Parts: sequence; C-alpha cells; structure tokens
Amino acid sequence: MTWLLVAGQADAQVITLRQDACYAIAPAGHRATAAAISALPYDCRAEPPYARYRNAWVWLKVQDPSRLAALPANWKLLVDQARFARLSVIVVNTDGSVQQRTLAPRAMGDNWALGGSQRFTVHRPGAQVKAVYVGFLKLDGLSLMRKLSAIGPHNARRLDNLWMGLMGVFGGAILSAFAYNLLIYTGQRLVYQRWYLLWSVLALAYGFTWTNVTAFFIPGFTGPLAVRTDILLVSGLIAAGNMFFLSVIEDGVLPRWLKRTGTAFAAFNIAAGLAAWQGGLASPVTLDRVLNVAFVCSASCGIVGVTLAIRARSRVVWFYLAGWTPVLAVFALRVLRNFGLALQADAIDMATFATLAFESVALSLAIADRFRLLGRERDLAEQARRAIAIESESHRRAAHTDYLTGLGNRAAFNKTLTAMCRAPAGEPFVLMLVDVDHLKDINDRLGHDGGDKLLEKVGKGLLQAGGVHAHVSRIGGDEFALVIAAGEHEQARVRDALEALQGTTLSHAGRSWAVSFSIGCARFPADADTPEVLFTNADLALYQAKEQGRCRLRHYKPPLRARLDSTLTFSREADEGIARAEFSLHFQPIVDLQTGLTDSCEALLRWQHPTRGQITPAVFGDMLSECKAGLGVQHHALDMALQALRDHPGALPRLSVNLTSAQLDGPHAAARLLGRLREMDITPSRLCIEVTENVVLDRTLDRTAEALALLHGAGIGVALDDFGTGYASLIHLKHLTFDSLKIDRSFTLGLFEDDGQSEEIIRAIIGLGHGLRKTVVAEGVETHLQRNRLTEMGCRLGQGYLFARPVAVLDLAGPIYTPIAA
Repeated sequence: MTWLLVAGQADAQVITLRQDACYAIAPAGHRATAAAISALPYDCRAEPPYARYRNAWVWLKVQDPSRLAALPANWKLLVDQARFARLSVIVVNTDGSVQQRTLAPRAMGDNWALGGSQRFTVHRPGAQVKAVYVGFLKLDGLSLMRKLSAIGPHNARRLDNLWMGLMGVFGGAILSAFAYNLLIYTGQRLVYQRWYLLWSVLALAYGFTWTNVTAFFIPGFTGPLAVRTDILLVSGLIAAGNMFFLSVIEDGVLPRWLKRTGTAFAAFNIAAGLAAWQGGLASPVTLDRVLNVAFVCSASCGIVGVTLAIRARSRVVWFYLAGWTPVLAVFALRVLRNFGLALQADAIDMATFATLAFESVALSLAIADRFRLLGRERDLAEQARRAIAIESESHRRAAHTDYLTGLGNRAAFNKTLTAMCRAPAGEPFVLMLVDVDHLKDINDRLGHDGGDKLLEKVGKGLLQAGGVHAHVSRIGGDEFALVIAAGEHEQARVRDALEALQGTTLSHAGRSWAVSFSIGCARFPADADTPEVLFTNADLALYQAKEQGRCRLRHYKPPLRARLDSTLTFSREADEGIARAEFSLHFQPIVDLQTGLTDSCEALLRWQHPTRGQITPAVFGDMLSECKAGLGVQHHALDMALQALRDHPGALPRLSVNLTSAQLDGPHAAARLLGRLREMDITPSRLCIEVTENVVLDRTLDRTAEALALLHGAGIGVALDDFGTGYASLIHLKHLTFDSLKIDRSFTLGLFEDDGQSEEIIRAIIGLGHGLRKTVVAEGVETHLQRNRLTEMGCRLGQGYLFARPVAVLDLAGPIYTPIAA
C-alpha cells in the first residue's frame, strides 16, 4: 500500500499529454525538420489507422503547449517504450529556436528513464515552448505507445529514486528467495522447486528489462530491444508460474484434465510470446491482444485450480493463494490497460513489481514449510554459538565501557579511532566530538545526581542518533565522541538526529534544564590521515562551535583558523570603532498589514568599517558573541537606541531592540536597564525587547526568564524573534513573559516556493500566537502576494522591503501607508 500511495503521488506530478495529442502521417522519406513537420495536416479527433503509418512516419503533436508553462528549464519529456525504426522529438521555442533529437533502435544513448520510458531533456522552460512534436517511423501501433507526458527535473529525480528503491527491493527479494531455495535444498530439489527457480530468474530479468534497470549493466539495452525482450520474458514468466502451480499442489488434488489444460495454456503463452516477438504473422496490435488473451487463459486456469484445491482441503494452496492473489489482481489491471479499459499510470507498473517481490517471498515460504525441521535444528546450534559469543563479549566490554553511560570509554575510543585510521582499506569516516554545554551550571542547579542523569540521557540519545554505523564513546566528563563509518546519506541522518536532540529538556527533582551540545566534526582522510591530527582538527571545530555561542555543529575546514583570526581582529577593532563612532543604528518600520500604518520600528546595527565599508552583523556577528568586545558593542547599540527614543519621539513612538543573553543575565540586568530609562525620561512602554529562542536557552533559563518578567512588569514589551528557527520547545513558552512572536523571514520568503510547507508552519505559529493571546509579526515581507496571504491567515503586523528598507533615523518619514493591492 505504501508503494501505491507514493506512486500515486508521483503520478500526480506528471503532466499527461497522450490523450489530447494530434496526429499526422508523413512518407518514410519525408524530411524531419521543424518547418516540414509543423506544416503537416494534424487531426486532433482520432488516431489514424495502423495501415496508414505501418511503413511511414506518424507524428504526435501536443495540442495545448500552455499546459507545460509551469515546468522549469531542463524538464523531461517521457515517451512510452515501443518498437520503431526511428524516433524523433522536435521542440520549437517561442523565439524560433529548435531542439531536436532523432534516435535509432540500437543507438538510444542515454535517452531512457526508469519505469519503461524514453526520456528527453528539454532545455527551455515550459513557458518558452511553442510546440512539441514526437514522430515514429514504422511504429508497432499507437495503441501500444500509451505514455506521452512531461515532468519537472525535481519530480523526475524523485520518480527515478522511487523506481530505483522499488527495484532494489524487488531484486533483493527475488535474489534472496532464489538463493535460499538454490543453496539450502541442494540434492533435495523437487519439480516445483525447479519451476520456482526458473520463474524467479524470468521475473528478475523481466523486471529489470521492463524498467530499464538492465541499461545500467548493458548500455543501450533499452527502447525497441528491451520491448522485444520483455515480450519473451513475460510470456515465459506466466508459463513458468502456471507450471509451478500445477506441480506444487499435492498429488491427487488437481484433476488430470486441468493439468493438461494448464500445460497447454503454458505452451500457448510461449507460442504467443514468440509470435509477438517475431512480429511478422499479424499486426503488432493483434499479436499483443493474442498475448493478453493467453495471459487471461492461464489466470483462469489458476483460478479454477485454486477453487478445486480449496475444496480438497489443500494446505499448500493457501501459500500459493497468498502469493499470487496480489499479482493476479495487478496483472488484471495491466490487461485492462492493454485493452484500453484502464488509465496509464506508474502506480500500476510499480504495483506489478512490488507484488512480484511479495510473491517470490510467499512462494519461497511455501517451499520452506517442507523443511522447517532443518531450520529448527540450525537455530538451536546458532543459539549455542551466540551464547558463547555473548559471554566472551561481556568480558571484553568490561575493560572498554564507561561505567555511567554504558558506552565505550576513552580506551575503547582510542582503539577504534586508531584501528580505523590504520585500516589497509583506508575507508573514509567522520569523527564528531560532542560537548554538553554548561555542565557545571547543570551540576550547580540540579546537583551531581541530576548531572549524572543528564549524561546518561545524552549517552542514550547519541547512541540512538549514531545508529548502527557509529561507535559512540564518553571520553571525558562532559565530552562524547562519535566515529561514523558510513556514506554522506548516513552522515546527514546523524547530523539531523543530533540537531533534533538540541534543546531537549531534562527534569530532575522538580527542576528542569534545556540540554544543548557543541559539536566539532572532522573527516578522515580529507581533513587528516592520522588519529592524533584528526582528533586535534575535530577539537578545533568544537572550539569554534563554543566560540560562536554553543548549541551548534561546526565542520573543520582549512580556512577555519583564518576565520577565527578575523573574529579576533573584529574584536580588537570594536573598541576603536565605538570610539570613532563607526557603529550606528538603522531603523525599519513594523506596519499594520491591513492599513499599512506604522506600528513601531526595529533598530538594526550597522558598522561603517574603515576598510570594509558598511557591514552588517551577518559579517561581524561572530564577534558579538565574544564576551568582552561583543558585550561592549551590544551595550553601545542599546545606548544609541535609547538616545534615538529620547531625541526622536515623533519618528520613533515605539522601538524594538535586540538584546543578547549577557544583557539579560538576571534581575540586576533588568534593574540596570530600567534605571537607564528613568535617567533618560523614556516611558518603558515605548521600548520593546527582542530575543531569539537561542538567547533564551544560552544561559540559565530561570535567570533570563526572571529578567524578562521584571522588564515586562515595568511596561517594556517583549518579542520572541526568529520564532521557529531555534531549539526552544513549547514548554519554554510557559516560563517566558512575552507579548509577540516574530515569524522568521525564511518562512515568509518560502510562502509560495516549497509546496506549502512554509505556509503550514506560518499558520501554526499564527494559531499558537492567537491561542496565547499574543501579537504575531511576520518578517521579510517583500511582495504584495505575501502581504495578502499573511493578512488572510490572520497575521496583523509585518516588516520587510515591501514597506521600507532600514534607514537612519533622520531619513524616517511620517507614518507609512501602503494600500493592499486589489
């Protein structure tokens, strides 16, 4: 069912063009040029009879090219595999340029796709395509060429991956069952086993040939050559399956006349397949119909046999029925499709091979039922061997196991790392060093028992995240190591799993703590080829993760030291920059999305660097997390914001300012800020503090929450910035005092670009904000479409380039009004 569901989703991404194509006939010697083909008289009402194009060209024209308008550049045109003498595809673009490709049966090149199709890449976007023509010389029959469709490059790769995954399962299932029956029962092979082995070989060959998987191993084995081979294989497959059924049922159950009839139908399938493969006895369409009739006859024989076997209380027939019922159902759909009674869809073809894989396993189980005793004896011997191995392993682990977490200790880690670095094969792997952030604070807060519980939880989480390909060790008090010997896909999965662990909450003795990690990563042998240097490089990346605010993963790269030097340079220059008044604030309005009126402004930091020009925190932001210089810049930015509030009450009736965790470090920080407001005679309600989720979790949660609560109680607004991009969980919203949620600009920019995912996230955030009775602000609003959609979803406020870019305070105009487009 899963394959059918996914395949159905894949079909939904395909633009079908076959049903509304127009047709034209041209002599065999007719020039296949765009001008000549476009001038042919096309009939869009009905397909021409086979006799008219048997030895001539038949051309299909896409009737409505505007259906391709949504396709990006390099989209794919998919054509059903058929037998022909020549195949030509012509694409005429709106600027008059032409893309053409002509193929011969034994020179198909790479114009094929998984799923039994010929594939042609069209370079121009669909909106620039004026006409599409597909021509066949001496085509078997238009009724046998059932697929003509278009698909975008992303969905084409997705469909290929789906086919590749299915055929991997298909091939694995059949080969496993084949090997099982071939090796286990040597010397005891019965007639039905021989038919089963033959059926397995034919099923595997048919599946790989029909789907073009064979082309990976035999280049060029696609197109007409593959179609001819498929005809022979499928007829042999049905015949072998019929003979397997007749031989596997217990003796005396099936009447003799049924066995003779079944054998005759099997021979009929072989004869029909040979006739269709040769193609000279009748028209290809007629021979295809005869072959389908042979399939129906064999299936009918099987149905009668199953009915008689059930009445005779056969045991084996239930195994057969379990394996063949899905196959017969799908083949019935294929026959109906071949007769034009069902639609062309990849779901039917994928279901064919999924059910064949299931059938191979089910029938193998039917055979294995005869030998279960042998399996039991083998299992008992295996259990004894495992018991001995487990006892030996327990002694070995005692010397290489961390007593607290049960993971490997430093000795086990060193042994593993050294062995992998010195392995003769030199296989690449990844070393990750994971440091638990603020373990000392955790011990101070929760006690050492709580710290131990945290380490146990972290160890279990890392072990689960690493999976079967990772060696996980605890190598220090708060430091763990993962050695991952797997490919890029598995490494990406581990990274995602570690990301999911960030921000998880530990509760102990009525107290809680949000756990975060700093992670450094280095690769063997790309980053180092010795265990010592590899460890040092991973540790350097870990140090960078800590320097950049913790709670993140960093990869080692050769320019890493240069970036660290750059951060140190900015730190040294920051004090001089403050003295020379190089830092300034720019202001961006936050507006009412319905009226366009300015609600407030946000202060954004800028640095007029003497050599780099004006730069934003995107360039020097790492320096802001540096304790001394960064905090000095942040205090300076807050001073400038308060001065602007005091000096420009008209232009800045209310101002939002970003604060870091160091500026919210407990009640004393809140008192200091309130004192500044009193000194400058600024009403607290004119100030709004913006903090990110990561700032909330960077220090002890209670101290940050207490500072925010004191400020909020004094009338200062609190906004949770970039909501949805950090690691905070919903439980933290209960502990924080805030007035508004700010939707991160990445979700706004993706509102119409990621299949609706960003829209659903925005809806969830808006719903959460309304449920908590908070104001919701959308960042990054750049188009009227975004503004309209956000308004429809209930978002009241927004900011972005649609309304105004950040400007100096003197450049702020009066209230901004931007009417919503009709």
